[in-house]
Amino acid sequence: MGHKVQVYIYDLSQGLARSLGPAIIGRPLDGIWHTSVVVYGREYYFGGAGIESCSPGGTMLGQPLKVEELGDTEIPPEVFNEYLMTHSQDRFKGDKYDLMRHNCNIFSSETAMFLTGNGIPQYILDLPNEVLSTPLGQMLAPMLQQLTPQGESIPFTMGNALERTARPKPTR
Repeated sequence: MGHKVQVYIYDLSQGLARSLGPAIIGRPLDGIWHTSVVVYGREYYFGGAGIESCSPGGTMLGQPLKVEELGDTEIPPEVFNEYLMTHSQDRFKGDKYDLMRHNCNIFSSETAMFLTGNGIPQYILDLPNEVLSTPLGQMLAPMLQQLTPQGESIPFTMGNALERTARPKPTR
């Protein structure tokens, strides 16, 4: 029996992107996207603290703007947990987070592909390059990078960071 896999899509701008988009890239933006993958009754996402999880809809962002069904997975939870642990120590370690190039959406897409063979919607993955391809986007890029201090996710850390929980406890 398969397990349902969903992508939760949040708009970090809470609708402001529509009015700010024309000034940044010359057209309205539908949103500033944060995504997570929901499977096995948990929501998994990536930020400056690494891979984190919480109850679905349990981040400070509340309920997602949109939920998309990605299909079912036959991957056992134990195999998925090993996938997460491995990636939390390397590819998706907190210090590898980059707001524009290696973010929550990359994690969600790769994780969805691992689980179902389907990625997240392409328009979400394309947004950073769309912004960076504009003169103002290039000028703002260094400032945008400063919005995500190392060791902390964008303002919704409420979950358990695998990177923190995977560390062995010090012995006495």
